[in-house]
Amino acid sequence: LAIEPLAGALAAGNRAMVKLSEFAPATSALLAELVAATFGPAEVAVVQGDATVAGAFARLPFDHLLFTGSTRVGASVMRAAADLLTPVTLELGGKSPALVAPDYPLPHAVARILAGKCLNAGQTCIAPDYALVPAERVDEFVALARQEFAASYPDWRTTPDYTSVVNARHFERLIGYLEDARAKGAVIVPLAAGEPDRESRRIPATILLNVRDGMQVMRDEIFGPLLPLVPYRDLGEAIAYINARPRPLSLCCFDRNRARTERVLRETVSGGVTVNDALLHYAQPGLPFGGVGPSGMGRYHGREGFDAFSHRKAVFVQSRWNGMALFKPPYGRRFEAIVRLLLR
Repeated sequence: LAIEPLAGALAAGNRAMVKLSEFAPATSALLAELVAATFGPAEVAVVQGDATVAGAFARLPFDHLLFTGSTRVGASVMRAAADLLTPVTLELGGKSPALVAPDYPLPHAVARILAGKCLNAGQTCIAPDYALVPAERVDEFVALARQEFAASYPDWRTTPDYTSVVNARHFERLIGYLEDARAKGAVIVPLAAGEPDRESRRIPATILLNVRDGMQVMRDEIFGPLLPLVPYRDLGEAIAYINARPRPLSLCCFDRNRARTERVLRETVSGGVTVNDALLHYAQPGLPFGGVGPSGMGRYHGREGFDAFSHRKAVFVQSRWNGMALFKPPYGRRFEAIVRLLLR
């Protein structure tokens, strides 16, 4: 998330400053070291520090500012940039749905949704935040999810293939979502035995049933391995559910019926869509990436990134021999004849 926009900025001929995340200090320190060994400080400068540093960074007079993170912080970045009229690209997040069609092969849908949800323990901005599942297939979805998680992560506590929550604060935030949902009537279904471990900050992938809008887990972007299931009775109801909420950064739709798929694409708004898989539209360099409304603004990746960090300067060079003298005042019959000719 730091290197890809940096590549676009450099390709477009810019110098760049990068403020790295304070939530991953070891990675940030390594990247700063690698950048310093590759670029001069006047080409690429890497800044590290806490939220105070980030706030000061956003108030610098850049030609363009890209931020990736939460919608709440994105609004703060945009306010800071507005004082200097700095153009912004905001790659935010939100509650990205996974929609499963009634007759889609459920084992494949479950496998791909779980793969997207468990990648980095759900700590990606395009992870499926919740799944819309036909009401009569919810129990089957849960059973298949248990099998899939067990096959992929035989021991989620110790396997290097599964990931810890990034820090203690975010671990407690996710536990708080579970406790709040349980207190408000949700059914909590861990996909493996064992309790979340505060020492390792690992949480087994967990499905939530009987969720309601008033629960925190249904209001905030989850950014973790929790997956609420929302049952629906027909496609119109599922589409209405998506459209009643802020526009998501990502949507994945599992359906082999082309007409229904086209209806979902036509009647919903999201930053990007993967059909019959999860996350993969992000990885295609020929596709633009960015959100809509609360999930962001602007596009980057590939050519779109080059254009985002460029200014297309309009230049007109007048010919030595030209007819502009014909349009000088005083205006009379000759000018009116020329205008009539041009209008014809």
